[in-house]
Amino acid sequence: MESLSRFFQAPEGSFFLFGPRGTGKTTWLKKSFPKALFIDLLKADVHRTLSARPERLVEMAEGSAHKIVVLDEVQRVPELLNVVHDLIERKQDHRFILTGSSARKLRRGGVNLLAGRAVVRTLHPFMAAELPAFELNQSLEQGLLPLVVASPDPEDVLSAYSSLYLDQEVQFEGWVRNIGNFARFLEAMSFSHAQVLNLTNVARECEVGRKTVAGYLEVLEDLLLSFRVPVFTRRARRATAAHPKFYYFDAGVFVSLRPKGPLDRREEIAGASLEGLVAQHLRAWAAYSRKKVDLFYWRTRSGVEVDFIVYGEGGFWAFEVKNGQEVRPEDLRSLKTFRQDYPECEPIFLYRGTDRLRIDGIACVPVTEFLRALEPSRGPTDL
Repeated sequence: MESLSRFFQAPEGSFFLFGPRGTGKTTWLKKSFPKALFIDLLKADVHRTLSARPERLVEMAEGSAHKIVVLDEVQRVPELLNVVHDLIERKQDHRFILTGSSARKLRRGGVNLLAGRAVVRTLHPFMAAELPAFELNQSLEQGLLPLVVASPDPEDVLSAYSSLYLDQEVQFEGWVRNIGNFARFLEAMSFSHAQVLNLTNVARECEVGRKTVAGYLEVLEDLLLSFRVPVFTRRARRATAAHPKFYYFDAGVFVSLRPKGPLDRREEIAGASLEGLVAQHLRAWAAYSRKKVDLFYWRTRSGVEVDFIVYGEGGFWAFEVKNGQEVRPEDLRSLKTFRQDYPECEPIFLYRGTDRLRIDGIACVPVTEFLRALEPSRGPTDL
C-alpha cells in the first residue's frame, strides 16, 4: 500500500516514539528522515552486537555523516539509553529518535528516559481522516492498525497479531510464568472491552488469582495494547463509580480476541467495537493536537453513564455513543443529566444514522461523519 501521510508531527530535538507493533513507526520514520542513520534492533546481528558492547553506538554515531540517529525498538537494549544520554550531553548536535513497542523493560530497568532530554510521543492506529477511503463497518471488524489496513489478508494478520506479542515479547522476555494462562487472560479481557473494569470477575473467569490478573494487565498496558479510562470526578455533585473502563487499543484487535458463538450477539460486539473505535480516535486526536486534554468517562452510583468526557485546558466535551440508526429520547438522558451538573460542557451524541440533528441543545452527529472529519487542527465541535 502506498505510504499515507500521518497527522503525527515530530517535535524538535530528540524524542521517544512509542506505539504498539504495526502502528507504522518505522514506515513513518523512514519517510520523514530518509537520510538518518537507522539502527534496527530487531535484526539479530545488530541486537547481538550492541547488547555485547553498547558503547559501539558512539562509534557508529560519530562515524556517520548524518546527525539524526534512529534507534528502532530501543527497549531491546535498554543500556543504549545511557550511551545516548552521554552523546546528548556532549552537545555534538546529534538528534536521537528512539522508538519502542514496549515500555516495560525501560521502566523496569530503572531507565529515566534520558532525564527529560527527550520528549515522549505516541503513534496511534490510523485516524479515519488519514485514510483516502474510510469505511465504518470494515473498521469495526478489522480496526485501523496500519499493518492490517495494508495487508491483502487483514483477518489473517489480526488472528496472528496477539501471537506475535505472545511469542516475541511476553514469552521471549519471560514476563509471565504461564503463557497459556496469559493467552486465556487476553481472551477474557475482550469481555471487559468498553466496560467498567472488575479484576475479580476477570480472575474468576481465568481461574487464577486477582493479583496474577493485575500483573497480566500491567504487562498488557506496558506493551501498549490497552488503556484505561478513569472516572471524571471534577467538582462532582453526585456519587460516582470508582473503577476505570478498559479498552484494547484498536477495535480490530478487540474483535479478533473476542470469542464468537451462538450466545454472542453481533450487535453487542459491534456496539463495544464502535465505542472502542471512538475512544481510540479521541486518544489520537488529543495526542496529535496537543490540546492538553484528558479522556474520562462519567458514571454515577445509580448507573447514569456518559461514555466519554474530554476535559482540560483545550476544552470540555461530553460524548455518548450508540450503535443505533435513530435517536430516541432515552438515548439523550445521560448527556442531559451530565449537562445539569456541568453546563460548561458541549454535549455530543454519536450514532449510526445519516442525519445531523440538534435536539434539546445536544448535537446529534452521524459517527461516520464525525470520525472522517476529526483532525488535530480543529476541535470536535468545529466539524
